[in-house]
Amino acid sequence: MATSQDLPPKGGYDAIQWKRNLPSRGFRPSIYLGIMGAISLFGFWRLSVAMHMAREEKREKTWARIHLLPVLQAEADRDAVRRYYSTLEREKAIMKDHPDWADGKPVYHDGRMHLPSFVFLEDTKSAR
Repeated sequence: MATSQDLPPKGGYDAIQWKRNLPSRGFRPSIYLGIMGAISLFGFWRLSVAMHMAREEKREKTWARIHLLPVLQAEADRDAVRRYYSTLEREKAIMKDHPDWADGKPVYHDGRMHLPSFVFLEDTKSAR
Protein backbone atom coordinates (compact mmCIF):
# COMPACT_ATOMS: atom_id res chain seq x y z
CA MET A 1 0.00 0.00 0.00
CA ALA A 2 1.31 3.31 -0.92
CA THR A 3 1.02 6.11 1.48
CA SER A 4 0.68 9.62 0.34
CA GLN A 5 3.53 11.89 1.11
CA ASP A 6 3.00 15.27 2.69
CA LEU A 7 3.70 17.89 0.14
CA PRO A 8 4.04 21.65 0.54
CA PRO A 9 0.90 23.64 0.07
CA LYS A 10 0.22 25.22 -3.25
CA GLY A 11 2.34 28.37 -3.60
CA GLY A 12 4.89 27.16 -1.02
CA TYR A 13 5.52 27.84 2.61
CA ASP A 14 5.91 31.35 4.00
CA ALA A 15 9.46 32.70 4.21
CA ILE A 16 11.29 31.80 7.39
CA GLN A 17 12.02 34.89 9.47
CA TRP A 18 15.64 34.54 10.42
CA LYS A 19 16.50 38.25 11.00
CA ARG A 20 15.94 39.82 14.44
CA ASN A 21 13.03 42.21 14.48
CA LEU A 22 14.22 44.85 16.97
CA PRO A 23 12.59 48.26 17.17
CA SER A 24 14.72 51.31 16.42
CA ARG A 25 16.22 52.76 19.61
CA GLY A 26 17.15 56.31 18.65
CA PHE A 27 19.16 58.10 16.04
CA ARG A 28 22.21 56.92 14.20
CA PRO A 29 25.52 57.46 16.01
CA SER A 30 26.55 60.11 13.49
CA ILE A 31 23.54 62.23 14.49
CA TYR A 32 24.48 61.95 18.18
CA LEU A 33 28.06 62.88 17.28
CA GLY A 34 26.80 65.92 15.36
CA ILE A 35 24.59 67.04 18.26
CA MET A 36 27.46 66.70 20.76
CA GLY A 37 29.76 68.60 18.39
CA ALA A 38 27.21 71.43 18.12
CA ILE A 39 26.83 71.60 21.91
CA SER A 40 30.62 71.66 22.35
CA LEU A 41 30.98 74.36 19.70
CA PHE A 42 28.35 76.48 21.44
CA GLY A 43 30.10 75.98 24.80
CA PHE A 44 33.49 77.00 23.42
CA TRP A 45 31.92 80.07 21.81
CA ARG A 46 30.36 81.10 25.14
CA LEU A 47 33.70 80.47 26.88
CA SER A 48 35.50 82.71 24.41
CA VAL A 49 32.92 85.48 24.92
CA ALA A 50 33.28 85.19 28.71
CA MET A 51 37.08 85.24 28.50
CA HIS A 52 36.94 88.34 26.29
CA MET A 53 34.68 90.10 28.79
CA ALA A 54 36.96 89.09 31.69
CA ARG A 55 39.97 90.51 29.82
CA GLU A 56 38.13 93.78 29.21
CA GLU A 57 37.08 94.04 32.87
CA LYS A 58 40.65 93.34 34.00
CA ARG A 59 41.98 95.99 31.60
CA GLU A 60 39.42 98.51 32.83
CA LYS A 61 40.24 97.74 36.48
CA THR A 62 43.97 98.10 35.80
CA TRP A 63 43.52 101.49 34.12
CA ALA A 64 41.23 102.64 36.93
CA ARG A 65 43.94 101.76 39.44
CA ILE A 66 46.57 103.53 37.34
CA HIS A 67 44.46 106.70 37.23
CA LEU A 68 43.63 106.53 40.96
CA LEU A 69 47.22 105.94 42.04
CA PRO A 70 48.16 109.63 42.43
CA VAL A 71 45.09 110.28 44.59
CA LEU A 72 45.81 107.25 46.76
CA GLN A 73 49.49 108.22 47.06
CA ALA A 74 48.58 111.77 48.10
CA GLU A 75 46.18 110.40 50.71
CA ALA A 76 48.89 108.08 52.06
CA ASP A 77 51.35 111.01 52.17
CA ARG A 78 48.88 113.18 54.09
CA ASP A 79 48.32 110.32 56.53
CA ALA A 80 52.08 109.86 56.98
CA VAL A 81 52.57 113.58 57.67
CA ARG A 82 49.68 113.61 60.15
CA ARG A 83 51.14 110.58 61.93
CA TYR A 84 54.61 112.17 61.94
CA TYR A 85 53.41 115.36 63.63
CA SER A 86 51.24 113.34 66.00
CA THR A 87 54.32 111.32 66.99
CA LEU A 88 56.32 114.53 67.54
CA GLU A 89 53.59 115.87 69.83
CA ARG A 90 53.51 112.57 71.71
CA GLU A 91 57.32 112.69 72.12
CA LYS A 92 57.11 116.25 73.43
CA ALA A 93 54.52 115.21 76.00
CA ILE A 94 56.50 112.15 77.11
CA MET A 95 59.99 113.74 77.15
CA LYS A 96 59.08 117.19 78.56
CA ASP A 97 60.96 116.44 81.83
CA HIS A 98 64.27 115.54 80.11
CA PRO A 99 66.33 118.70 79.42
CA ASP A 100 68.90 117.00 77.11
CA TRP A 101 66.27 115.68 74.69
CA ALA A 102 66.19 117.47 71.33
CA ASP A 103 62.79 118.12 69.83
CA GLY A 104 62.31 116.25 66.51
CA LYS A 105 65.94 115.16 66.17
CA PRO A 106 66.15 112.39 63.55
CA VAL A 107 67.35 108.95 64.54
CA TYR A 108 69.31 108.48 61.34
CA HIS A 109 71.86 111.15 60.40
CA ASP A 110 71.58 110.95 56.61
CA GLY A 111 69.26 113.95 56.09
CA ARG A 112 66.44 111.92 54.51
CA MET A 113 62.89 111.31 55.62
CA HIS A 114 62.30 107.77 56.90
CA LEU A 115 58.79 106.46 57.24
CA PRO A 116 58.13 104.72 60.54
CA SER A 117 58.22 100.94 60.42
CA PHE A 118 55.49 100.63 63.04
CA VAL A 119 52.18 102.34 63.71
CA PHE A 120 50.87 103.42 67.11
CA LEU A 121 47.27 102.37 67.61
CA GLU A 122 44.83 103.68 70.15
CA ASP A 123 44.14 101.58 73.21
CA THR A 124 41.23 99.41 72.08
CA LYS A 125 40.67 97.69 75.46
CA SER A 126 39.47 100.85 77.16
CA ALA A 127 37.05 101.61 74.32
CA ARG A 128 35.04 98.44 74.90
